[in-house]
Amino acid sequence: MIKFVQKETVQILSPRPPPPSPLSLRENSNVRLLDPRCVLPDGDMFALMVLYTRPESFSSRPVRPTYPVTPELCPEQKLLQHLVCTKPPRLRWDELPATSPGSSETVAITSKRNPTDYTRCGNKQAHEEKTGPRRCCSVWSPWQPFGPGEEQKNPWLSLVVQIGMGVLGHLITVDSAFLNDQEQAVLVSPLLDQQDWSCVRLVYEITGGGSLQLHLRPDGDNFDYRLWTANRASDSWLIASVDLPNTTIPYQILLEGRPERGSGNSVAIFEIHIVPGYCIECNFEEHHLCSYSNSWNPNVNWYVGGSVAREPESNLLVNHTNNNQRGHYMYVDSVYAKHFQEVAKLTSPMTTVPIAGCLSFYYNRDQERGNIFSVFTRDQLGHYEEICRPGVYATSGWTQVSVDIKAPHPLEVVFEVAFNSARGGYVAIDDISFSPEFCHTDTEPTVDPSIASCDFENGLCLYYQERTESKVWSRVSVKPNAYRIGDHTTGTGCFLLANTRFTSQPGYVGRLHGPLLPGNHKYCLRFYYLLHGFRKLDNDLFLYIYDENNVAQEKVWSLTDTSRAVWTEVEITYMKPMLTKVVFVSICKNFWECGLAAIDDITVSLGDCRMTAGSLPGQCDFEGGVCGYTQDKREDQADWLRVRGHTPTSYTGARGDHTTGVGYFMYIEASLMRPGHKARLLTSDLRGSSSPQCLVFYHHMYGSGTGILSVLLRRGARDSLLWRRRGEQSVSWTRAMVDYHCDVRHQIIFEAIRGPTLRSDIAIDDIGFKRGPCEDPGDVTPYSGFSEYFNEIEK
Repeated sequence: MIKFVQKETVQILSPRPPPPSPLSLRENSNVRLLDPRCVLPDGDMFALMVLYTRPESFSSRPVRPTYPVTPELCPEQKLLQHLVCTKPPRLRWDELPATSPGSSETVAITSKRNPTDYTRCGNKQAHEEKTGPRRCCSVWSPWQPFGPGEEQKNPWLSLVVQIGMGVLGHLITVDSAFLNDQEQAVLVSPLLDQQDWSCVRLVYEITGGGSLQLHLRPDGDNFDYRLWTANRASDSWLIASVDLPNTTIPYQILLEGRPERGSGNSVAIFEIHIVPGYCIECNFEEHHLCSYSNSWNPNVNWYVGGSVAREPESNLLVNHTNNNQRGHYMYVDSVYAKHFQEVAKLTSPMTTVPIAGCLSFYYNRDQERGNIFSVFTRDQLGHYEEICRPGVYATSGWTQVSVDIKAPHPLEVVFEVAFNSARGGYVAIDDISFSPEFCHTDTEPTVDPSIASCDFENGLCLYYQERTESKVWSRVSVKPNAYRIGDHTTGTGCFLLANTRFTSQPGYVGRLHGPLLPGNHKYCLRFYYLLHGFRKLDNDLFLYIYDENNVAQEKVWSLTDTSRAVWTEVEITYMKPMLTKVVFVSICKNFWECGLAAIDDITVSLGDCRMTAGSLPGQCDFEGGVCGYTQDKREDQADWLRVRGHTPTSYTGARGDHTTGVGYFMYIEASLMRPGHKARLLTSDLRGSSSPQCLVFYHHMYGSGTGILSVLLRRGARDSLLWRRRGEQSVSWTRAMVDYHCDVRHQIIFEAIRGPTLRSDIAIDDIGFKRGPCEDPGDVTPYSGFSEYFNEIEK
């Protein structure tokens, strides 16, 4: 079976055949390389495999994509070369064989619990001779293609292509020419019950413009969780590796293809594999090398080493996995090093989730002193952290290394070797594994920075003020009103306020200390602040990092703008080598210059603030768009508008969004509507859930003529009321929580009705769905407000 590997991530390349090295590689060792300078005469880009081997030991081992290069740079080689063309030739659509649901070829499923295998069943007899019987089944069963709305349409096509001499393979593709009015095609797996970690390996190609996404659909859940996406066009087959977390809830995998409009755009899938374990684990026996990639260097690169046959006199390096010469490993040799510190990098696929546990691997090394072998982790921002540097320069055999990893974010593992000369030696690695248990008992447990988080709803948490000075910071709450802004958490809860009326002096210096956190960790601190009434902003609010001796180490933030009367978000990333704490400082020199300085919703997490986890399905803050929400053109007379900043009409509308204070939200502009006109905003189709659901959102209803805001549930052609507010509620963003249950396909509708005057703007922001019931009973009244304005408009 011919295999394909991602061009961007797997490049096991060489400018020339490898010479005999300290590994004693012989002609029969079947070293797998790729010459990046060869193309076929017709100029089409193919994945070429160069096998340096004797004819009797020829084996069709893994394939690597190449770069576009000139064919004249491929000289004759002394060793026998086999160039294997592996990219399926393109067929015109009118030449495609007729394939219908129920076809006897293609994709089946397997896992540790359910032993089948996502694999292509091409030349079945030849395949079984090499690997033993393998169960084959139709691409349409158990995988099912669905279009938008999941009605059983068939935008995915199954193609039969010739991939070698007399060998037929299959792929499945969606082409823009066949989508008609649809925007995407969805391929759905059968229901899987895998309670252990597993890894999906996907061979795909995007031609022209388009995208491919992989989603996880938990059984009985309203939403699909996107785990991976690709949107770059490729000139060859690519491979992706995606981690599937352990869960006790059965789930399905969805593959969503979205070719762009226009001719020549398509998304194709060639193979799908699910294997137990983490995606960073690898023994290098498979064709795809677990998506590990070589960073191309003209002189020094990682190769695949191993043998398909062993002569008695050979002293070939023994593969660790099988303890024989038939397995494979990765190695790098210094023989072509020309410059000081020639570096070869072998990189794992990026994990899709944070990981913590024990990384183990075996290495075999024979290097001169001064040459380097190191292991790093690299995060999504490109930051490196060294986790291992073996001190033994020459090993007598395979040596195991275990190192603990504690990463609060996705990462790659990078194996790096640097040579100073052509006589630097070699390094080989094999059998990379990962366990969620730490390798060493003395490893510090993962830090829990959430002890420094607080929304002040139930007290000060672990924050405190210095006893030696008067307590400036006070925990207060504001009831919903048209004049004073409430807290950020709910609009009706508690926050901390610094103000001179709480002190006996005309001025003050107020310090609020947080709990101590361990050093040598990168922390992301987020909080919201609110200012009102300050004449000068020089000393209103600061943020310091103190050590355990109450010595200020750094001022990490101070006010840089004049935003007032709106909760504004601040993000700070910091790292110190010692125990530290955050300290909020507010200074007022005299009563006449001071106003109100408030803080709320402090959160502390591990990692860099720039590495956001992304929004969960069903959540929308409108920062990047409308999240699939649509206007109801049939039953309304106006539209919801997406804006940022304050609304144009005075004495109504929000001054800023709820998410950050300076972002986007949705609202109705009363000046563009007539009294009684309505605007409806609809979610995309929700699948329905067997469990109760909790809808959480924030609304802003400020203005003397404010109308009605309602939440409705649409099932088929019927709309039912879930929640309603009428009239002016507050000058603050106020949280609403709505319980509902629906186990069939449905939509949620946000309906706003304009009041009798122009001061009738209504806004919503930060919509989210979660498994119910709602945990906060504070907003369970389905109706509230004042009715004196609505006799003439309510229907």
